[in-house]
Amino acid sequence: MARSGSPGSITVLGECVADIFQNPAQSGPDGLSLRAMPGGGPANTAVALARLGTPTRFLGRFSNDVFGTLFRTRLHASGVDLTGSVTACEPSTLAVADLDAAGQAAYTFYADGAADWQWTDRELAEASKSDAVCLHTGSLALIRHPGGSRIEDYLAQAREHATVSIDPNVRPLLVPPSAYRDRLTRWCAVADILRLSEDDCALLAPGASLEEACDTWHAAGTHLVVITLGGRGALVSLDGLRVTVPAPPVVVVDTVGAGDAFTAGLLHRLEALGHLGSRLDEIALEDVTDACTFAAHVAALTCSVPGANPPWADESALRISTE
Repeated sequence: MARSGSPGSITVLGECVADIFQNPAQSGPDGLSLRAMPGGGPANTAVALARLGTPTRFLGRFSNDVFGTLFRTRLHASGVDLTGSVTACEPSTLAVADLDAAGQAAYTFYADGAADWQWTDRELAEASKSDAVCLHTGSLALIRHPGGSRIEDYLAQAREHATVSIDPNVRPLLVPPSAYRDRLTRWCAVADILRLSEDDCALLAPGASLEEACDTWHAAGTHLVVITLGGRGALVSLDGLRVTVPAPPVVVVDTVGAGDAFTAGLLHRLEALGHLGSRLDEIALEDVTDACTFAAHVAALTCSVPGANPPWADESALRISTE
């Protein structure tokens, strides 16, 4: 049953990452010119949600270095509530991006001992007071030690009152895919929504078709599985009822943050339709299709600009898409 009333808030828990890009025009044999842009899958999702108009809180561990200041500034400027976040002495996580001719990014990570993975039980307990209708997490914060297992426990508690959304966002350069596969069944048992990319599926369910993978994750407990397919749109599976949502045409500058923007668009639209705060066991495929169509548009707009820079709700192209 859809929930009615004032808009509910969404909490996002996870990491911030400094995405480092080369500036070829200012680089030469004497050195590289680099530009640092605030990123990280969960932080990108929180920014996109807030810009779309959803009340959003981000739970993160911010280093006291220059990158930590950059992260806080970006989130605050986008309207994200940082209540419950932690200021930490450990360094920020860095990801050096190498873009190919199609704008696809490959990353080299500098993440050992970073602030993002050091959640303590006490920190999470102090952050747990929330009336959010949804908790979204995933990516590296959910898999890396020592904080990942503590976040799993936090999800189990949050599930008592909120829809749980997870994006595994597999990073094989940092964590073996087998580690994700070992824990994915546990995540599906608490997740109402699993949003992942086609590349993630290849690593998490090797040899299986996308449909077979969806059915496996449904059987483990997740009602809604959404697999983004890049320029081909997204495969939506609601307890085995499936539809493919097309991606709108766009001139791609790069794909950085596109999946995170899709997740934000999906959650934003599900909240607008009154479905968050539930187990999604009574939602209709029509509403899920509507939400994923909106999400694909938000992702396309993000691909049309450099970096993870999702659109604001008052942008004309976004307004047209919701009419």
